[in-house]
Amino acid sequence: MSLPKPVARLTVVTLGVSDMRRSIAFYESLGFERKLRVTGEEVAFFDTGATVLALYSWDKLALDAGLPAQPQPAGFRGITLAWNCRSESEVDDVLAFAVAQGARLQKGAHRTGYGGYSGYFTDPDGHPWEVVIAAGIEVGDDRRVHLPE
Repeated sequence: MSLPKPVARLTVVTLGVSDMRRSIAFYESLGFERKLRVTGEEVAFFDTGATVLALYSWDKLALDAGLPAQPQPAGFRGITLAWNCRSESEVDDVLAFAVAQGARLQKGAHRTGYGGYSGYFTDPDGHPWEVVIAAGIEVGDDRRVHLPE
């Protein structure tokens, strides 16, 4: 007997953070709207327009996943988050805004080899965000990414 195939979807990205208050303040300052505030500082949920961004204590998240919390990686973690934009000037503006809110500019905006324009910032815990326009990927009036078939 075969099981029915579930509908694949990404619903929440949870970031392990070292200081919940600092990280909550940072993501609110970027403009993400916090929801379900009844959780206090135990866990924070932000509406991103399509999925949910969650923040949870680094150590508690590692324990929940059954992985060692230490040592925290100082280098690349094998994942990036992305903020797709509609123009090069928007990429520049988002990077400057994120830095003004306490992000670290990781890599300045530049033209990419695939016809896009991108730069990176890292949040207070070193999670990398790519701010990007990419050829073939449209950001609609609803600010959501629309991929061609």
